[in-house]
Amino acid sequence: MQFATTSSPHLSGPQSVTRVMGMVLLALLPGTLAMFWYFGWGVLINITIAVATAVTAEAAVLRLRGRAVGPVLIDLSAVVTAWLMAIALPPLLPWWQTVLGCAFAIVIAKQLFGGIGFNPFNPAMAGYVLLLVSFPVTMTRWLPPDVLSSGALSLVDSLHITFSGTPPLGQTWDAITSATPLDEMRTQLSQNLMISEIRESPLWGDFGGRGWEWIGNWFLIGGLFMIWRRVISWRIPASMLGALILVSGLFWAIDANTHPFPAFHVFSGGAILGAFFIATDPVSASTTPRGQLIFGAMIGLLVFIIRTWGGYPDAVAFAVLLLNMAAPTIDYYTQPRILGQREHEDA
Repeated sequence: MQFATTSSPHLSGPQSVTRVMGMVLLALLPGTLAMFWYFGWGVLINITIAVATAVTAEAAVLRLRGRAVGPVLIDLSAVVTAWLMAIALPPLLPWWQTVLGCAFAIVIAKQLFGGIGFNPFNPAMAGYVLLLVSFPVTMTRWLPPDVLSSGALSLVDSLHITFSGTPPLGQTWDAITSATPLDEMRTQLSQNLMISEIRESPLWGDFGGRGWEWIGNWFLIGGLFMIWRRVISWRIPASMLGALILVSGLFWAIDANTHPFPAFHVFSGGAILGAFFIATDPVSASTTPRGQLIFGAMIGLLVFIIRTWGGYPDAVAFAVLLLNMAAPTIDYYTQPRILGQREHEDA
């Protein structure tokens, strides 16, 4: 008599891909709402365009591969990828660039390698880097936080800029955009100004840029929520931020006039978002306990190096992608000892 058998695993845990991705989206909400508060409607417009593009692109590729569309789309992984990339983009980025970056993330960086579970690189950061190296001008047009501007752009103005690629009538790009805190700090230091002089600008808050500090705080709350719910491990965020604080603190202690206080690096760019939501991607990151500590620490070190001496002010995407390449090797050399292995070797 023959019995129907199914492949392993035969027992399933309480977590599913859909549940995990849903909790990631829930954790992203506080920081996303903070970004909307400070940067306006462009944030939500970017998310809408990116999510629509990701879902459409994933459905199209699945059809071409002859796979069922519904079970894959319902796992929400494409939505998470699109959301992460969208909040990393300037709020007034032309719509077609958002579409291009998101389509690249889903089609090339994810589905070309076999879909979820097979991508060697973080798809959101792959799409972001494609846009950054291809369109450096539009990718650096950030709005000043609402606390520093005369008034937030309306929904109509934001839609006009996004879909026409031109500022509102009677205004110029210089009038509605500004440099990010990281870019401003880098530019002013290159002009031989001291940090005490640079921080006299109203752009700065207690540690980093005004507005950016609170955005980082809300993403931090979301990240701690994911650790509490065991969606991610504490190892990568702790080692990444710890390494970034340690190395930047060392240089700050040597010369505080040319190297910012460590908290500046944490609260002025994408460090917190990267540590909790990007570097912790379960597919492209290290998976062993020791490997995760090494993986995160090396990302933090690379972020500081690229920010200080490289060509891009915020280096989280490049650091994550570089360490994605090293993750298999890190895991290979940090495998935990099998139970009983020492006793067997001693015998």
